[in-house]
Amino acid sequence: MAKLLQNSVRRALFQMAFPMLAGTVALNSYNLADTWFVSRLGTIPLAAMGYVFPVVMLLRFIAGGIGTGITTLASHALGRTDRRDAARVLTHGAILVVLVSAAISAAGLFTVTPLFRFLGADDQVLPLIRSYMRTWYAGAVFMSLPMMGNGILISLGDSKTASLMMVAGALLNCILDPVLIFGLLGFPALGIWGAALATVIAQAAIAAWVIRLLAVKHSLLRFSRPEISVFRRSCRRIMGFAVPGSISMMLMPFSAAVIVFLASRWGNEAVAAVSAAARIETFAFVIPMALGISLVPFVSQNFGGGRIDRIRQAKTYAAAFAFVYGLFVALLFFLAAPFLAAVFTRDPEVAAVFVLYVRIISFGYGMMEIHRYCGFILTGMHRPASATVLNFIRVGVLLIPLSSLGSRCFGVGGIFAGRLLTDLVAGAIGLFWVNRLLRHGWPQAETLPPAPPPPIIPD
Repeated sequence: MAKLLQNSVRRALFQMAFPMLAGTVALNSYNLADTWFVSRLGTIPLAAMGYVFPVVMLLRFIAGGIGTGITTLASHALGRTDRRDAARVLTHGAILVVLVSAAISAAGLFTVTPLFRFLGADDQVLPLIRSYMRTWYAGAVFMSLPMMGNGILISLGDSKTASLMMVAGALLNCILDPVLIFGLLGFPALGIWGAALATVIAQAAIAAWVIRLLAVKHSLLRFSRPEISVFRRSCRRIMGFAVPGSISMMLMPFSAAVIVFLASRWGNEAVAAVSAAARIETFAFVIPMALGISLVPFVSQNFGGGRIDRIRQAKTYAAAFAFVYGLFVALLFFLAAPFLAAVFTRDPEVAAVFVLYVRIISFGYGMMEIHRYCGFILTGMHRPASATVLNFIRVGVLLIPLSSLGSRCFGVGGIFAGRLLTDLVAGAIGLFWVNRLLRHGWPQAETLPPAPPPPIIPD
């Protein structure tokens, strides 16, 4: 924990990020593996995955927002060397995650058909979507707990274990996918339903692992019955970050849903192409994502320790890395687009849209990551509402109008051009915002419910 406050900024960031690289590859491989195996079933199942992807990510990010709130508050407490408050936040946060996940599952099971009809799904893909989503909703709680636990493990300096857990879950998912989708080793062929079931089983195993680590190894997760009044105060503190954090995170898959919705006007082939290209896109982000995952606990602990100089340095290193990496990936993807398309489809119409997507949108990856990093930095400095506004500008002010206008004027390629322009402008706005905040002295945290006082232990 001390290394986040004392080691050189570059060393501290990359010591956390490097072990997480394998983990972020593994985290993204869930969707990539599911999509690749399902693509063997044909264009319609692949299109179904295209509709499912943004909704699944949306719901994951609701839980992820709560996890960010827990991580931020626990990291801040650890920066103050207040381990008791960190344990309180984590324990109450875990209960909150379970309750919210149960509510999401209940609501989701009753809204599958109207939601996906609204997104443009037709009668060909709806039965497949229902099969996938009903299983996914049933296991939603298992998706949420590992997302919460990873951030805490990183804050504790245990990023290697966090990465190992993600890798183990991804490997289990990759093993179960072909077995359950195609019916190997004596199992029945379940099709797209098997992809959802494989993910739920893998995540359930990782959820059990993370609970054991936090409870036994780190003694931060306690199973005693909490006092209702203290639990409510903890929930208010967590939700002070979780609500804006969830909104910020939800805006990212919402932007993917906007692209899918606009592409659906051009047929299932366009949706299938966008679905496959989006999976490749998520893999492009695995290296910068490893650094991004480390930013919130790093910034939050240094914010708690009063080290704004280290936050400035972290911003500089992160932005420079994102820009250079993004440019490299854009050039690589531009050249490799036809070969990447061939991995997912033999349909020439799907392949043509795939190549167009990758060659246009990839040139905004660097600035998109800078925008994302700026949101993490604002959250770590206890300004979650500012991070939400920054994300809303990207989606509500830029993406929806520009992509819609591009679709009307230039067809499916115009959708992708609108997304590119969005990422370039949003990244510049985020960088300006954070630079201005850090340049004008020590930023005050936004008003949040205070930490509850420690319980009085009678003599």
